[in-house]
Amino acid sequence: MFEGKALLEIILMGGVTMYVLILCSIISLAVLIERLVYYRRKSSVKRQEFMTVVKKEIKNGNITRVLEFCKKTETPFAQVAYAGINLYGHNERTILQAMEREITIETIQLERFTGVVATIGSTAVYIGLLGTVLGIMKAFHNIASGGPSGMHSVIGGIPEALVCTATGLLVAIPAVISYNFFIRKIDNFVVDMELCASELVDILCVDIK
Repeated sequence: MFEGKALLEIILMGGVTMYVLILCSIISLAVLIERLVYYRRKSSVKRQEFMTVVKKEIKNGNITRVLEFCKKTETPFAQVAYAGINLYGHNERTILQAMEREITIETIQLERFTGVVATIGSTAVYIGLLGTVLGIMKAFHNIASGGPSGMHSVIGGIPEALVCTATGLLVAIPAVISYNFFIRKIDNFVVDMELCASELVDILCVDIK
């Protein structure tokens, strides 16, 4: 069907919807790379190791030092810890609310751009189907305008139109996989932040109680 055809020729077969799908694939790939780099940077320190240092410094009364340590640590749970430790001496409710707000802020940052990939994953197939339908409509139009000779154009035109559906699937499948990966990573970050907040409440509020 596509023997001897260059990639550009195959793209041109699909018409304008192919350009939309190519744009979607570029955006999806860009988001994937950006999020992978971002998540890798935000995973540079393990929560257990971080909390070991924090607990030690708090027990020694080095609040200023532990705040500086939190600032330097580029992880979401470190920012949650900073929000709580910065209110050291306040009541448990105030400290917990501050950390919950920070968890919300960090979660929003973690979810940035992921909705774009989800949208591409759910709509790319339909965009491809639209291109196929338009291609088939064009092929049948050739029958009406070309008479018996138009049947040959239909037979040749339908496979060409189906390239849009195939491209839509090729764009949608990686996007859906990427989105599921993002959700799993975000869930892991949220668990770490919540555990960090829970541990800090126990540490910071023990003297108040």
